[in-house]
Amino acid sequence: MTTRKTSRQDHTPATLSEADGVRYLHLDSIWVQGAMRIRKPLHLELEYIQRMMAWMLWRPSAELCRGRAVQLGLGAGALTRFAHSRLRMHTTAVEFNPSVISACRTWFHLPQDTARLAVVQADAAHWVADAQHWDQVQVLNVDLYDHDAAGPVLDSEEFYSLCRKTLVPGGLMTVNLFGRHASFALSARRIAKAFGSDQVWQLAPTREGNTVVVAANGVTVPDREELLRRAAHIEARFDLPATKWLRLVRPLPLSILQTPEGEGDD
Repeated sequence: MTTRKTSRQDHTPATLSEADGVRYLHLDSIWVQGAMRIRKPLHLELEYIQRMMAWMLWRPSAELCRGRAVQLGLGAGALTRFAHSRLRMHTTAVEFNPSVISACRTWFHLPQDTARLAVVQADAAHWVADAQHWDQVQVLNVDLYDHDAAGPVLDSEEFYSLCRKTLVPGGLMTVNLFGRHASFALSARRIAKAFGSDQVWQLAPTREGNTVVVAANGVTVPDREELLRRAAHIEARFDLPATKWLRLVRPLPLSILQTPEGEGDD
């Protein structure tokens, strides 16, 4: 069983700050756990959150909004609001901290549960390990950081293998990692072992150092002309910088995939 790095701070109370029309979610620290532009709650404010939508490039435009999207880690609810209200997908968010869920309902325009939306207070490790969730998900967004934001809370090869099991054939996962953190190469290798190195890509780091990794469950990458058509469709319909994403996407480098002796094991 994949286990979570536990801490007495796992249920740290959520706190808020506001600046220049943007509301931020914190967990008793200076680190931002999420953000929402108050007058545009469906806008994806943070650059790395926008890049968590890069999975859209790997899906045919006609299938873009079909199926089920799952977020592991609610943050300020940006991806959940977007998947539910803009993409109109069946959406599930899994969040361990009840204080975060309460803050999102009260301050971050998170809708109440409906037939298309479920916000579940649960451990993401247990959720992906539950076989009833396997082969059910088209899109999985993984953003699991605690109040210290020192590294992913769940980050084993076993965890990523279970994430893959939740995906249907052709399903896609995006993961937020700190690209300039010492743990990045190890995390990326674990994802590549779980999905296959030919099914994993990374975007260049944001200014803040967030690197989004995209992993696919058996996807054939289309030619560049088709990718450009998809990017144009995403930009026109959803106002996301998809053409820029294409310039930032690259396979994982060999320096990451080639694991030194004795490194990379849990």
